[in-house]
Amino acid sequence: MTDPRAEALRIFNAGVAAADPQAAVARALDDIAAPALIVAVGKAARLMAKAALAEFTAVPTLVVTNYENAQPLDGAQVFAAGHPVPDDNGAAAAAAVIAALNAAGGPVLALISGGGSALLPAPAGDLTLADKAAVNALLLGAGLDITAMNLVRQQLSDLKGGGFLRQAAPQPVTALILSDVIGDDLAAIASGPTVGPIGTAAEAIAVLRGAGIWDRVPEVVRAHLIDAQPPAALPKAQNRLVGSNSQSVAAMANAAVDAHVIGVPVEGDVAEAARAICDQCKPGITLWGGETTVVLRGNGRGGRNQELALRIAQEAVARGWANWTCLQGGSDGRDGPTDAAGGIVDQGTLGRIGDVASLLANNDSYAALAEAGDLLITGATGTNVADLGVMIRTEGTG
Repeated sequence: MTDPRAEALRIFNAGVAAADPQAAVARALDDIAAPALIVAVGKAARLMAKAALAEFTAVPTLVVTNYENAQPLDGAQVFAAGHPVPDDNGAAAAAAVIAALNAAGGPVLALISGGGSALLPAPAGDLTLADKAAVNALLLGAGLDITAMNLVRQQLSDLKGGGFLRQAAPQPVTALILSDVIGDDLAAIASGPTVGPIGTAAEAIAVLRGAGIWDRVPEVVRAHLIDAQPPAALPKAQNRLVGSNSQSVAAMANAAVDAHVIGVPVEGDVAEAARAICDQCKPGITLWGGETTVVLRGNGRGGRNQELALRIAQEAVARGWANWTCLQGGSDGRDGPTDAAGGIVDQGTLGRIGDVASLLANNDSYAALAEAGDLLITGATGTNVADLGVMIRTEGTG
């Protein structure tokens, strides 16, 4: 085999390429009527909008994406907004989107991708952006999966959980959706702006209580959830899935002959996920997709992919594996509030780090991998279909 790090990166890149948002949208436009308005939201918004504008020229288009992907786009108004914590630019973008939807004079084409939950904050009722940001920070540190987080977010927004459809009514909405959610629940992707809500306000309260953060949520948010009334029926929409994590894992398998694919998406706490992955890694190449969670106990910098890579390294060493390389990365090129997508670790990684245990205890996986020279830096990829992993073992089980 060639350099295993280069090979792991080649396979990972095949998965990212399969989620190319421009190609995914282009394939889906054949039977869509010309819209009067295009709204693209998420980390892949710019490239999704680019494909739509190639087919539907001179259509008013709003693009809301994260700062790394917010390059200008001919024919579109591009808004750069904060992710993963919403900011004032996102609130301004949400206001512009609501105004455009209210004024739409015909069909609306929505292009939705992961990241939209934070990028398009439209506080409901008496809530403020600061209230939503406080809740978002608590959710991110509570070890909740994306579905549980988005269930709560939907209850605090005028656009999420189908709110987009209410703002566009009576105009019909067609949505092309690139999934960053394992299982592809359309109501969870970007908090389901064109889909019904995941749950109710009462269920959102239960999630916050179960995570132990209800009492830390701003008082106005608690009051909003307690006083919430059942919403009116939503207008109908056409929602179509155009890309997903499972499709990217399949593309990685096509790029790695005879690779073993872990059949069930990897989810849950990173420590448990690392053990589950290593239990299923065979000699040769093993591939997986998924999205794990991290409970924040320290104040370090990192993300779920970086921490998972380090914990896989610990597991592999503990099992006595001699020659192996593992890449764990986010398909969007950004893991948590860092410039890394994840990590590429091998049998020498832990030996290049002074005190791995202390760094992990402080959730400081970025510093640990930087010390080892094992950060995966790809830059923003312009897409987002959750996380991808590659293990290459060139010896027996040991």
